[in-house]
This record gives sequence, C-alpha cells and structure tokens, in this order.
Amino acid sequence: MGLSCASFAGRAGQFSGVGTSLQTRYTKLLTGYVITDYILCVTPTTFDHRSRRPIFPALNARAKDHQSAGESPPAPAPPGAHLEDEYPVTDNQQNRTQGAAGTTDAQKAPQLQLKDIHKEFNGNTVLSDISLDVNAGEVVAFIGPSGAGKSTLLRCVNYLETPSSGELLIDGKPTVKIASKPTRNELMNLRRQVGMVFQSFNLFPHISVLRNVALPQERVLGRSRKEAEERAMELLTRVGLGDKADARPSKCSGGQQQRIAIARALALDPEIMLFDEPTSALDPELGGEVLAVMQELAATGMTMLVVTHEMSFARRVSDRTVFMADGRIVEQGAPEQVFGAPREARTKKFLEAVLER
Repeated sequence: MGLSCASFAGRAGQFSGVGTSLQTRYTKLLTGYVITDYILCVTPTTFDHRSRRPIFPALNARAKDHQSAGESPPAPAPPGAHLEDEYPVTDNQQNRTQGAAGTTDAQKAPQLQLKDIHKEFNGNTVLSDISLDVNAGEVVAFIGPSGAGKSTLLRCVNYLETPSSGELLIDGKPTVKIASKPTRNELMNLRRQVGMVFQSFNLFPHISVLRNVALPQERVLGRSRKEAEERAMELLTRVGLGDKADARPSKCSGGQQQRIAIARALALDPEIMLFDEPTSALDPELGGEVLAVMQELAATGMTMLVVTHEMSFARRVSDRTVFMADGRIVEQGAPEQVFGAPREARTKKFLEAVLER
C-alpha cells in the first residue's frame, strides 16, 4: 500500500514547493504512505552483521541512577537555557578540533560527498549546484530561513527527492545514478547506509511501539522477529522508553514519539543519520528530550546531518554549521566562527533576527 519507492521521487516534485511545504501541507495526505513505503519497500536479503557501537551510554547511566534512587529523571532545560551546561562540547567535537593534525590521508577521505547537486520543482530552482564533503563522525548542522532548501537537500541525500543533476557518493562510490530511475538494489543499499528522522513522527498507529521499531528490521534487513524485537527493546531502553514497548504510539507524548522514530532509524544500523527539523513540532520541553538523545548519538561518533532551528544545539553540538539561503550554501565553518564572527552579510542578518527572539 502506498507509493512505490521508485515512483515516489518523481511524484514528490508534483506536490513539493520550496523548503518544507511537503511536510506541512501534505503530511496527512501523502507523507504517511511515503514513509511506510520508504521503510518497508526494500526486499530483505542476507543480513549484514555490522558491529554495533554502544549508543547513549551517558543517557542510559543517568536513567539508571535516577531509577535506583526511586526518582523520575529530571526534565531537560528548554533549548537555549544555560547553554554551556545544556549542550557541553562533545568529546567527538573536541577531538576533531584538537587532533586534526595527526589525521592520515585515508582518514581524511570524506564519507559523504555531494557534487553540484541541483534541484528544480516545476521550473523553479530549489537547490543550486550544492557541493559538500562530510567526514565520518562529523555532525553538520544546516541553518537558514524557511525556503532555503535545507530539507530538500537532506531528502536528496537519501533519494526521497530526485536531484535534477549532480552526484552523490558514499565512501567514494556513487549511490544512485542521477537523472535515471533508481533501481531497487540502489535504493536498498542507500537506505541501509542512510537513516532519516522526519519532522512528523510517521509511526504506524495500529501496532505497538516495539513493533514499530522491529518491523522495518524484519522487512529491510531480514532479521527474525525475535532478533528484531530484541534489538528494538535494546534501543527503546537506551532512549529511555523501554516501559513504552507495549503501548500504541497515540499513548506517547510528541517527544516520546520522536525518540521512538530515532530508535527505529538506528535499528537499521545506518552509517549516516539525517534529521529534518526533528523538534519543529514539539514544545521546548519535549524538544529538549529529543535534542538530548541526538547529543548522545553525536558523542558516539555517528555521522549526522541536521536541519534545525535550534541555534543553541547547532552552536554547541555540531562540528560544522552550514548557513543556506535561496537554495545555496552562503557560508559554512566551525560553529564558533559562523555564530561568533560570520563573514557574509546574509548570515549576519539571519543570526541577528533569530538570536534576538
């Protein structure tokens, strides 16, 4: 049921506008079917037993400490409050800043490369020749005004939108053939490597939280139900939702549903994670829960591309901040440079507006 993966890329352009209008205007009509197909359309093949890195060790430890004391974990501070305490510099971030000189040529090779990515919707240019290299373990935050093309760029990375031209490479290898209909195998390989968390949670309402996280593993990776549910329970526990395993998504808060969506994406063992404004539909307290999970994930060394309006998160957690406007990369650099001493007038104008709110 739903649009096929192969056909969605072509159909999405009929509905999409600049920026995030597909999510906001057509979510109920289109997105649920698309995400269902996105998650489940890949035929299972031999399971790739990749090593699993520990995820969210600090978050897990904090939850256990509170449980042993008979307390409920404290709610995180709203994003932007007590910036230094809320989003301390991650070890991952610090190590790259201090240790770049000792990196070998092999280690410097980008994990993800975007080369001259161009995208048009009905004759309107949405992305204009975007080129970007992302290193393994790097956290890149995309900021900018609505309609800048940030979400469209992320959707091009995993082929939810079809780039009009350009090239996408992972570990130096092309992912799909741009300007041609992707094959099922191309999409299968790409979606195994690149996970995505959307603005809307897109959980299956008729099955339990546990099954929401387990089912894609069975369909995409060919795991047995037992193995998939064990992995699902492991991840739900790590995002602090082990007690919600048997509940339906409708019984969970918005922040909890987004954490379930993150667990679902991680269950497929991706090498790269895309986050498309994951807190935009949440109030500050619930958004803080999601951002805390994302920070823990960044600390494990996961490669992450994050479209966000949370300036404090971008500044404190990302390794690089990319400012986009009018379908172009206007400026990029270390967050302390982009936020503290922006070079471009357009960047300065945007930051002055958002930071004064």
